[in-house]
Amino acid sequence: MIPVLTTARLTLRGFIEQDLDAYAAMQADPEVMRHLGTGATAGQTRSRGESWFNMAAFNGQWSLRGCGSWAVEHDGRCIGRTGVLWPEGWPAPELAYALARDSWGQGLAAEAAIAARDWVFDSMGLESIVSFIRPENTASRSLARRMGARPAGLITLGEATAERWVHSRA
Repeated sequence: MIPVLTTARLTLRGFIEQDLDAYAAMQADPEVMRHLGTGATAGQTRSRGESWFNMAAFNGQWSLRGCGSWAVEHDGRCIGRTGVLWPEGWPAPELAYALARDSWGQGLAAEAAIAARDWVFDSMGLESIVSFIRPENTASRSLARRMGARPAGLITLGEATAERWVHSRA
């Protein structure tokens, strides 16, 4: 069962079929996708079909790992995702987030990511979680810093180099 989290402006919940149009539009935006991904498709947009499989994988990880990514809903519309990425072979559970461009600059990413991070600490019993952020992604680095995370060196993920940012329980 995927827990539902609410904040002042957001609902974090499992993905549903009705999210596909908005989520696929977000993943088709080159500016949103510029810093996302690790393999041969790093930084590339995703098709509608790939977006559907992405949503399904996020929901499926909840069954396999007991954690995962939530759809971020604002004003009744899916505006992106946040939560724990932890696929097979991943070096550590990762706090990750991505929002549609029309939702940037409103503090929504921080609101969503803080709710997800706090859930990780309270429900998974972890003392820390990481975010893997590309060095050129200044917005994400700034968000991690505002959330109290600290840089802890570089890591290679697939074909991408990322900074490892550590979020610790306060």
